[in-house]
Amino acid sequence: MPTFTLLVNGATQTVDADPQMPLLWVLRDLLQLTGTKYGCGVGACGACTVLLDGTAVRACTTPVARAVGQQVLTIEGLMEHPLQAAWQAESVSQCGYCQPGQIMAAAALLAQHPQPGEAEIEAAFDGMLCRCGTYLRIKRAVQRAAGVT
Repeated sequence: MPTFTLLVNGATQTVDADPQMPLLWVLRDLLQLTGTKYGCGVGACGACTVLLDGTAVRACTTPVARAVGQQVLTIEGLMEHPLQAAWQAESVSQCGYCQPGQIMAAAALLAQHPQPGEAEIEAAFDGMLCRCGTYLRIKRAVQRAAGVT
């Protein structure tokens, strides 16, 4: 089994894994970073979203080999981010299962567009599913974190 060195949330991590093992399982099972959730397993829901060098990717369909040489950021790496406070202020979470992925998508958006308009927010969350339907609250939380409300 090959050994991979990854930079996860600013820390160097070494794992032994099959090169095609999904990053999701490396994070959850090998590194015990369980904030990233398993939703659909095919990249359709966004619950497993993490950032690779600032770009939102679905960890369930991203092989670990692709993450080598890139910075991996998970929800655990955003514990003091303004998005956390905005999510609470807007009472976004209901069941909360999709929220780590939603917050990671928001972080990627704000890094590229610090004050996004409605169209940019909608585009960034296209394909992100929330079974509780908190989409309007998510949009308001992103706007709050960006300081545009």
